[in-house]
Amino acid sequence: MKQIYLLILGLGMGFLVAAQNRVELNFINQYKQPLKNMEVLVNNVSNHTDKEGNISFTDALKDSLLISVEGYTDKKILPESSGLKQTIVLHKKFSWTDLLTPMFYILYGGIWLLLFIIFAETGLFVGFFFPGDSLLFVAGILSTPLVDSISLNTGNDFINLLIISSLCIIAGILGNSVGYFTGRKVGPAMFNWRDRLLFKKKYLYQAKDFYEKHGGGAIVFARFLPFIRTFAPIVAGIVAMDKKKFTFFNIIGCVAWVTSMLFIGHYLNAFTKRQFGLDLEKHLELIVIGIVLVTTAPVLFKLFFGKRKTEPTS
Repeated sequence: MKQIYLLILGLGMGFLVAAQNRVELNFINQYKQPLKNMEVLVNNVSNHTDKEGNISFTDALKDSLLISVEGYTDKKILPESSGLKQTIVLHKKFSWTDLLTPMFYILYGGIWLLLFIIFAETGLFVGFFFPGDSLLFVAGILSTPLVDSISLNTGNDFINLLIISSLCIIAGILGNSVGYFTGRKVGPAMFNWRDRLLFKKKYLYQAKDFYEKHGGGAIVFARFLPFIRTFAPIVAGIVAMDKKKFTFFNIIGCVAWVTSMLFIGHYLNAFTKRQFGLDLEKHLELIVIGIVLVTTAPVLFKLFFGKRKTEPTS
């Protein structure tokens, strides 16, 4: 009987020691994206994360662990208490694809880089590749750290959003205005250009007619369309759209674009956290793809399914 008791006690102690040495880790990158289905070397021993970036193994808790993942900076950690999942942030090495990640700009540039991008996307020819829509959406989710970075956190989410919105609206209005006045400056000369491979004078006259008929709506809706919002104010300036009309719709469009993206991002994330326990910060890559599809769908639909006008026969 005593031997059986000692055996049970020994097995129990063995399971207890094994449980105490159980290490559970969750891996995310600096953009708060989980490292899904990736090989992770822990002290040169290969492990594979699951679809949520988790691994678990048995190890002596007193030993430090060297974490290595291809494309990421190595990191040495000391495991925490057994039974607690430890979140490890690994820094992804820079690649050019990071420029298409909104979190990259928020993380490394804060609100000042955000404002520059909002300005550049419509004020500079080279700004067409910036992810303006998704960047504002993510800024809404990360509104608290953004206002913290400029020491303007009021402790009230709504007022914080108003602060960010006001700054972004000013940047967006100025950007569109620079684009418009750039177009006004080069526009008159373009009407005297000869037709060439990438320029047809008839398209300039068609653009002029379009803005005279739909100019205000074009300026507003262009704000919600990637690429188009970069060139819309420039074309409006080239075809000499009325300055007062442009300014009015520039303000309307910018206010609608900035506030909708920021407030939807912030309150949608709050809603999904409260109702479903879903943190949108961990699924930003899917959100960015969704926003791009939604904002480009009208253009693609018009391009492929819109009615084409028949050319008049001579």
